[in-house]
Amino acid sequence: MTDKLIIFDTTLRDGEQSPGVTLNTDEKVEIARQLARLGVDVIEAGFPVASPGDFNAVQRIAREVGSSMEGRTGEGRVNEPAIICGLARSVEKDIRTAFDAIKDAPRHRIHVFLATSDIHLEFKLKISREQCKERIREMVGLAKSLCADIEFSPEDAGRSDREFLAEALSVAVAAGATTLNIPDTVGYNTPLEYGSLIKYLREHTPGADQVVWSTHCHNDLGLATANSLAGVSNGARQVEVAVNGIGERAGNTALEEIVMNVHTHPHAYPVHHTINTRLLFSTSRMVEDLSGMTVQANKAIVGRNAFLHESGIHQDGVLKNKQTYEIIRPEDVGVTTGNLALGKHSGRHAIKTKLEELGYGGSALSDAQFQQAFVKFKDLADSKKAGVTDGDMHALVADVRSSTLGGSGTSATPEASTAPVTSPTSTELPEDAHDLVDPVTQRFALRHMQVFTGVGITPTATVTLHDAQRGEDLTDAALAKNGPIEAIYSVIQRITGLDIDLLNFNVSATSEGQDTLGKVAVRIASRTSSPPDAEGSLTSYGAQPKFTGLATNVDIITASANAYISALNRMVSHDSADTRASHKDRSVNI
Repeated sequence: MTDKLIIFDTTLRDGEQSPGVTLNTDEKVEIARQLARLGVDVIEAGFPVASPGDFNAVQRIAREVGSSMEGRTGEGRVNEPAIICGLARSVEKDIRTAFDAIKDAPRHRIHVFLATSDIHLEFKLKISREQCKERIREMVGLAKSLCADIEFSPEDAGRSDREFLAEALSVAVAAGATTLNIPDTVGYNTPLEYGSLIKYLREHTPGADQVVWSTHCHNDLGLATANSLAGVSNGARQVEVAVNGIGERAGNTALEEIVMNVHTHPHAYPVHHTINTRLLFSTSRMVEDLSGMTVQANKAIVGRNAFLHESGIHQDGVLKNKQTYEIIRPEDVGVTTGNLALGKHSGRHAIKTKLEELGYGGSALSDAQFQQAFVKFKDLADSKKAGVTDGDMHALVADVRSSTLGGSGTSATPEASTAPVTSPTSTELPEDAHDLVDPVTQRFALRHMQVFTGVGITPTATVTLHDAQRGEDLTDAALAKNGPIEAIYSVIQRITGLDIDLLNFNVSATSEGQDTLGKVAVRIASRTSSPPDAEGSLTSYGAQPKFTGLATNVDIITASANAYISALNRMVSHDSADTRASHKDRSVNI
């Protein structure tokens, strides 16, 4: 029997350090729920001491996700709740704050770190090697007095002196560490170097057999996955990963790449995993949509080209036998190849079956969210000549989540449903369906829009928004020099009285054809709350909260307006208590 490989996911901590990425609390909780369904063993929920908002996010994950067993039971599953982990520097306040944030989870861990390389000790920490070992002894000991499960990471281990590193790690073991994580902080090592480092430390660290050895590799040279697997081959039994490989600089080891390498080569690595691989694709899509970090088309495992074959020779081989050019079955990672065609006559049962097939079963969507998705599906099916594709369905789910996460400061939970009760096999919509399906009260909603544009014409937009707070419709118009989208966004700002910075705008098609569904994602911030721009034009790195919005429509102009309004609704309903620390203040290198 092989050893269990512990999957430690840091999407919500190190992954969120990707430049420009700031998730709100509801988004972090929703991703944590999905990671728990996926079967992740440890969820590093964040850096609690960074700000009250970061603390609240980690605490909510501990309370709401820490005891979840959805998708975690049965043969080949982990059969216990996820460990909720909080990061702390080797500082007493950090450690106590981290414990307070995670303590409500049935299984919790404090992750303590301190640099051990001479360059960090001399120039950053300004302490000696002996002082470093004493701080490790004191701070790991403090964490152990609060929590039984302690992980210690020697920052910049890849460039640390090996003999001193073994000494420092032995101090951590003696002080109570149960996991020793060896970070290649700057992505410098080669697989041969990193694998030999793990082997050396396991052989030369007193107490090595009492702890779990872990890898944490960055992708600066494109070797994060290779280095992590080299660590596993040399005795590491935990890997630290992020969905889609997002993270600081060039990113982290990609969760899906590690899992599928182990899955595909059961005899090459002396370990097994308990991840539900069929949820990899839907999890990737969720993180992509909520983080705003687009997955490259040729990304291994979850890129949209991962299972496409353009070469005629390849196509011929795949048609005769898929194993000629496919080493992974698409359905094993949640990329469906089923024959269930969806159209305007499809009923709720067919839609629910398709969503389950795509990885959105169980409580992935609340009843109210499903009802909203069904309404959007019927609208789309009526407007498309071709059938509704899997890509369309993924986009519809993303649209629904965008309008229900954080719209009024609370996310839609599986128990909180306001959907009208209808027959599960019905293909018809109730007359008031469009008014009843939104489980979150939105401040602003698009009522009417008229756009006038063309070559040699000044674009204009007339928009009517319904303001739920005032209970009335508001109409205005605006001109723009740079096209119809600018005109629409300008008039929305005029109506709402808000001064908004557009930080990111992305439009994509979910399938092929002129009637394909367009997906628009935006990220905005309040210009009036922005601090003076001391670092040039990099506004997305500022301390002000950022808000994302996503919408779909066969008309990309309409989708652009609704995405902007979705983000705006998050902005106006934002609770200052949930304000996250700036990217700079919550970023820590491990």
